[in-house]
Amino acid sequence: MNILTKYLAVAAGGAAGAMLRYYISLSGIARAAQPFPTATFVINITGSLIIGFFLTLVTERVPINPHIRLAVVVGFVGAYTTFSTFEYETAKLIEGRDFLYAFSYVVLSFAVGFAAVWAGMVMAREVGRVSGRVNVSDQRLPDHATTSIGKPNDQHQSLTKVEAAGHDNHLNGDAD
Repeated sequence: MNILTKYLAVAAGGAAGAMLRYYISLSGIARAAQPFPTATFVINITGSLIIGFFLTLVTERVPINPHIRLAVVVGFVGAYTTFSTFEYETAKLIEGRDFLYAFSYVVLSFAVGFAAVWAGMVMAREVGRVSGRVNVSDQRLPDHATTSIGKPNDQHQSLTKVEAAGHDNHLNGDAD
């Protein structure tokens, strides 16, 4: 995969993720439980679900083109999720002395976000089981197999078992 097509894949995914994030931030969800930052909370939880589902699906069940992996994980989820916004909104809640909302926001974001990642992983494994797809992580990968998102290998479009188990190279630059 040449470098230009990698950047184009990230840009395309990023544009879609950014637009969806913007749409949700303008929706009624944003005003649902003010001053609790509901839109950011929903974005982070659904982003957690998406990344848990997608990375588990493509590392364990369905080998895909590395361009798609980059577009979804680095581009879409990177632009869609909002950790820095989460931190800022938490600081503003504390600054405004809304301690209960700040505490609730942090605890719920962590707990429900983790649950969403887990649910995405379980769903991806169920999809693979129901569809009869081969479990990619059960296959022996050659020594030259992919070692991070978007880095191609000669024969496979999947990640190594180490990465399937949660190695931090999934985001290939840690999306915000």
